[in-house]
Amino acid sequence: MHVLLTGASGDIGRFVMRKLLADGCRVTALGRRPVDDPSVAFSGFDLADPVPNLPAADALVHCALLHEPGRFRGGEGSDPETFQSVNVDGSRRLFEAARRAGCRQAVFLSSRAVYGDHRSGEILLETDEALPDSLYGEVKLAGERALQALCGGSFRGSVLRATGVYGVPPGKTGHKWSDLFETFRRGEAVPPRIGTEVHGDDLAGAVALMLRQDLKAGSPFRIFNVSDLLLDRHELLRLYSKTIGLDRALPVPVTVTVTGDGAPGVMAIDRLKSLGWSPGGPGRLQAFLRSQS
Repeated sequence: MHVLLTGASGDIGRFVMRKLLADGCRVTALGRRPVDDPSVAFSGFDLADPVPNLPAADALVHCALLHEPGRFRGGEGSDPETFQSVNVDGSRRLFEAARRAGCRQAVFLSSRAVYGDHRSGEILLETDEALPDSLYGEVKLAGERALQALCGGSFRGSVLRATGVYGVPPGKTGHKWSDLFETFRRGEAVPPRIGTEVHGDDLAGAVALMLRQDLKAGSPFRIFNVSDLLLDRHELLRLYSKTIGLDRALPVPVTVTVTGDGAPGVMAIDRLKSLGWSPGGPGRLQAFLRSQS
């Protein structure tokens, strides 16, 4: 299978690229510059391109996002208009170009931000009404709808609403918790926080699973939640300190009431699990922490 991949040099794209290559796919990275892997072809692409010119392929995986480096939510910085227009219109033009290039399917990396942050302690289902309360969430939801509008006939689309992604991206040494771990090692106070997480390899596995689905079965457009752990920084740093043998003060646990207040909404993943997806859970988190010792 020949797969076009945007965002291949980004953190999520690196996990996806490694998985696609391991599965024997032929991968062409779409971007401003080639990736540092001679086995990956390159085709120049920018989300701002008015008419993207894509090579013929079987599928598209869209991970790219124009944003301020290191930020997703709030990544619009001081230019929300450009953030919105390039990401929304650019994604729509990309999906249209992929269909013209012969792609039979597209996988779009969306976000749990489409649900909004107002649903504390609730279970979030793919069938729920999306009510984003950030520009990032609005942009991701618009991308989903742009893909859905093109699906039908010989072209199918899958949306993966991913939660926070942890793990060391292939080819890099740092990760999302590098600064947090360094702050903790120095003995500085760490503010409490609780959130949902999934390892990058598990997210990449979900992408690969989408590409393996029977294109003749089911709806031409599908949405799947991708999440694994509800993780309190208190527990994360307790495990980390135990793994590396470090005695430091832990942040206080986040207080969660019986009604769920204090905890984020947790995405249901039954739909994805029914297709055979099985995330690594606490075992994969422990393996990651051991790799940081």
